[in-house]
Amino acid sequence: MTSYSCCLILLLFTWNTSAYGPNQRAQKKGDIILGGLFPIHFGVAAKDQDLKSRPESVECIRYNFRGFRWLQAMIFAIEEINSSPTLLPNMTLGYRIFDTCNTVSKALEATLSFVAQNKIDSLNLDEFCNCSEHIPSTIAVVGATGSGISTAVANLLGLFYIPQVSYASSSRLLSNKNQFKSFLRTIPNDEHQATAMADIIEYFRWNWVGTIAADDDYGRPGIEKFREEAEERDICIDFSELISQYSDEEEIQQVVEVIQNSTARVIVVFSSGPDLEPLIKEIVRRNITGKIWLASEAWASSSLIAMPEFFRVIGSTIGFALKAGQIPGFREFLQKVHPKKSINNGFAKEFWEETFNCYLPDGSKNSPASTSFHKGHEEGLGAGNGTSAFRPPCTGDENITSVETPYMDYTHLRISYNVYLAVYSIAHALQDIYTCTPGKGLFTNGSCADIKKVEAWQVLKHLRHLNFTNNMGEQVDFDEFGDLVGNYSIINWHLSPEDGSVVFEEVGHYNVYAKKGERLFINENKILWGGFSKEVPFSNCSRDCLPGTRKGIIEGEPTCCFECVDCPDGEYSDETDASACDKCPEDYWSNENHTSCIPKQIEFLAWTEPFGIALTLFAVLGIFLTSFVLGVFTKFRNTPIVKATNRELSYLLLFSLLCCFSSSLFFIGEPQNWTCRLRQPAFGISFVLCISCILVKTNRVLLVFEAKIPTSLHRKWWGLNLQFLLVFLCTFVQIVICVIWLYTAPPSSYRNHELEDEIIFITCHEGSLMALGFLIGYTCLLAAICFFFAFKSRKLPENFNEAKFITFSMLIFFIVWISFIPAYASTYGKFVSAVEVIAILAASFGLLACIFFNKVYIILFKPSRNTIEEVRCSTAAHAFKVAARATLRRSNVSRKRSNSLGGSTGSTPSSSISSKSNHEDPFPLPACAERQRQQQRGCKQKVSFGSGTVTLSLSFEEPQKNAMANRNARRRNSLEAQNSDDSLMRHRALLPLQ
Repeated sequence: MTSYSCCLILLLFTWNTSAYGPNQRAQKKGDIILGGLFPIHFGVAAKDQDLKSRPESVECIRYNFRGFRWLQAMIFAIEEINSSPTLLPNMTLGYRIFDTCNTVSKALEATLSFVAQNKIDSLNLDEFCNCSEHIPSTIAVVGATGSGISTAVANLLGLFYIPQVSYASSSRLLSNKNQFKSFLRTIPNDEHQATAMADIIEYFRWNWVGTIAADDDYGRPGIEKFREEAEERDICIDFSELISQYSDEEEIQQVVEVIQNSTARVIVVFSSGPDLEPLIKEIVRRNITGKIWLASEAWASSSLIAMPEFFRVIGSTIGFALKAGQIPGFREFLQKVHPKKSINNGFAKEFWEETFNCYLPDGSKNSPASTSFHKGHEEGLGAGNGTSAFRPPCTGDENITSVETPYMDYTHLRISYNVYLAVYSIAHALQDIYTCTPGKGLFTNGSCADIKKVEAWQVLKHLRHLNFTNNMGEQVDFDEFGDLVGNYSIINWHLSPEDGSVVFEEVGHYNVYAKKGERLFINENKILWGGFSKEVPFSNCSRDCLPGTRKGIIEGEPTCCFECVDCPDGEYSDETDASACDKCPEDYWSNENHTSCIPKQIEFLAWTEPFGIALTLFAVLGIFLTSFVLGVFTKFRNTPIVKATNRELSYLLLFSLLCCFSSSLFFIGEPQNWTCRLRQPAFGISFVLCISCILVKTNRVLLVFEAKIPTSLHRKWWGLNLQFLLVFLCTFVQIVICVIWLYTAPPSSYRNHELEDEIIFITCHEGSLMALGFLIGYTCLLAAICFFFAFKSRKLPENFNEAKFITFSMLIFFIVWISFIPAYASTYGKFVSAVEVIAILAASFGLLACIFFNKVYIILFKPSRNTIEEVRCSTAAHAFKVAARATLRRSNVSRKRSNSLGGSTGSTPSSSISSKSNHEDPFPLPACAERQRQQQRGCKQKVSFGSGTVTLSLSFEEPQKNAMANRNARRRNSLEAQNSDDSLMRHRALLPLQ
């Protein structure tokens, strides 16, 4: 069985060796061997394996200068470590480096070589196999490049716990330690890169993008992470396509059609250069321009894509690049490469041929035909990219610095530095084993590994606990996922004005250690879009919604495709592409454009507005006219007409009217709590006081004239004290209503936002509408009672109670306040106060004009009527009317009895009554005879009633003669006349009260 296993392993190893001849590897002996996997070629030649004969290994094509430079970085680091007196002294590192040709199959071939040798060593079969030359085990592998390749390699190496340190595989899937136990890397994983891509799109306010990813373990996880980040930022993806360098032409055409028909201008690409190259070539062929390419690190600086002939299509590329490192002496090392000098590097010969487009005749590939497999475009390939089937022979004296290739581009060492760092990481892990002190080791009971018999799993253990400082002074330690956290540089593709080549201008950086929101920095002034423009391209599904609008969802479309909807009234947006409009604060309203909020207009019945000024002027006019009337009455207080109108009550009535006019002013101006609580009670009490005065005055005169027997009780009962008491009692009821109102539900100032959106109405909240109803209702009740008495006393002497005018004033009062109720209920805002002011002023002017203006007119312009004779004439005329009616009634009865015309006559020195019965129509009562005969002291009146006319004649002599005239009259009057004069005597008895 042992012999069988030995033969099997040897067969596998022999097959591997035959597949990788001497010129297909770089190999050097040492105490400890490190493996290396590098993409010296971009791919393999397509070959149909029909299996009619033994399958042969496919040929690698399209030389990768950068891959060879990465290989040189590993060799340089190993030689530098071997020459170091402090790092692994007395130990020599060797290497075995293979070409993966950027394919999984070739990488696995090389990996099997590492594993097979390790198995031979672990089985200790040297004595059975009789190996002539012992090759130590590979204790660690540096590589590979692509994440898909590293995934396959890691699965195989992980079975044997051989540490794998990758320098360029960034897929986040490789952080899964359950699956990839021995995988570590010196490059950040793509999780941060995908987040950075989304941050860049958000920075430039793009929201409509397409995605392209390589169909491998690098592209698929990377673009998936980007989708997650894009969704969080409301970035929509128009299309998502997968590509591969092995895709057929039809698949490439389909992807290009999608790109060409898409409205998205930004395309996010997670791919390597070789996978992307076929797609870019077809896009260039179709001349699809105007796209912005957001490049992942794997192709952002790839010379396969960054070619001048492609620049018109991909000149607007923004990509990510690893942080550049410094490798002292590496430039000189690169320049020393030569096929004859680099005896351990089997790739140097092909490098020389591809660089100078010649062939070395003493090599295995010395025929021109053999070089046909190496044709193709590579990054920066200049004159060395021959297209003919034959190449001239190389002299060996060519100058490596005379040809520009990516191999000599050492200005920004990114992947090369990662390779350098990976080698040093393994070296420091070996150094920790070398310097380990027993009892302090990482293994059981603190034991240490033997550096001379070190195994791969022991190196892996120390790599997981590695911590050292690199040549740039930075700490290097792998986290629990085997990753190194690093930062990214952001580059923009420019066209060099010197030689027309594509250069990578650093325009920003992404710091993964910073807080969220502060990680990205971009210098927009350095960015050139399309190679010349400074204007940021537009890549949104819809145009930006300007301030004052919001994004409206379009049914059936992604959220990034929207229509701009104006913000409704009361809401605003002060930024572009607002998702929703913000509501203005309560006291603010949106402006005309809905871009900001402005204070709402404050409205109340102001003193300064025309309406307020007009109402104020009318109120002041009312106060002035009332004051004028009060002044007139005060000045002419002893005149008969002032006395006849109950002078004291008239003063109180005028004062109440002053209060009514003044109370209207409380409704003008900005409502305050104190004005709101004062204005309604002031208005209600003032009007009740006014109407109480009119009511008491009218009722008193009515009762006096209807009294049958004038006694001293009437004089006492209707004295001034009782009149004022009645006025007080009527007013006191209103005061009680106001006090209860103010105590239970006091009115207050109120800012009303509900009536109109743009206006705040400052009004008075009445507290209780019921209380306001009681206040106005009680006022109207008194007015109704007053109207009743005034109507009933309309036939009394006008000098005592101007019944017609009071009746008319009460009608005005009722019309005003009945109209006030619907007007008050239907208006709002400041007009509520205006309606009430108008009602107060109209009612007040009605009372003032109807009750006092005629008297003021007589006092000022008709002084001849302001005499005692005029007053007594009016009073006596009323008495004679009553007596005449009684006399005529008796005369009619006597006429019916005697069927003859008869009359009763009485004469006195002071008066005479004559009656003439007729059946003519009644005629109106004439004016007092005083107006026609001012030279005489008497008057005559004709009184018409239902059945006749009575002519009254009165004369007034000197006061000294009045008494005798009265006595003579009483002696000469007949018995019937005496009975008829009862009414006259009653009223004359009460004349002094006036």
